[in-house]
Amino acid sequence: MTETQTQAVRPKVTYTRGDIVLFRDAERFWLGLPGHTFVGRVERSWQQAGTGKVLYDLTELSGNRARAGIDPDYMRLLPPADAMRDIDTAPLSEPDTGAMTPAAVAWLRQHLAQDAALPAQRT
Repeated sequence: MTETQTQAVRPKVTYTRGDIVLFRDAERFWLGLPGHTFVGRVERSWQQAGTGKVLYDLTELSGNRARAGIDPDYMRLLPPADAMRDIDTAPLSEPDTGAMTPAAVAWLRQHLAQDAALPAQRT
């Protein structure tokens, strides 16, 4: 029986300043060390002199630590839609607010507070 190998092909992504990404430190990962994956914000991109490869400088969001020369092969974009999915899909018709995630409840509270701050319309 012949086995067919499949290989995932990742599309080339260009990150821009302010993008939120997930980064994995491959060396720490393969050595089984903790702290190998973190969420960061792209600060800038630059081209490595010897290879011409584009690298990125990130700020680690959990500790506000700068990380320089990050290889984009180990980065993945964290789309805003994914971060906001719990709010977008909150079960607003549910009588039990416990079914909503804390983020959805926080958004609703903020939204309702803003509406309450508006002056009443006169008819």
